[in-house]
Amino acid sequence: MPRRAKACPECGADEKTGWSDEAATSALGLPDENFDYNEFVEREFNPGKSRTHGIRWYYWVAAIILVLVLLGLLRFH
Repeated sequence: MPRRAKACPECGADEKTGWSDEAATSALGLPDENFDYNEFVEREFNPGKSRTHGIRWYYWVAAIILVLVLLGLLRFH
C-alpha cells in the first residue's frame, strides 16, 4: 500500500468504507486454518525418496562425443 494512498489499489478499501484485514492479507498466499504442516513437509521435501546426484550417463557420452568431434575438426583444420 503506498504511504499517502486514498484507497487500496487492489481491493478499493478506503478510510470511509473501512480497511479490510482480509483484503490486506488475502493476496499474500498465507496458509489458512486447515493448513497441514506435516503434509506440506512430506510433499515438499519427500524424505522417503532420495534424489540422484550428479550428471546422468548420457550427458557424459554426449560431452565425450562433442570433445572428440571438436578435436577431429582441429586436427584437420
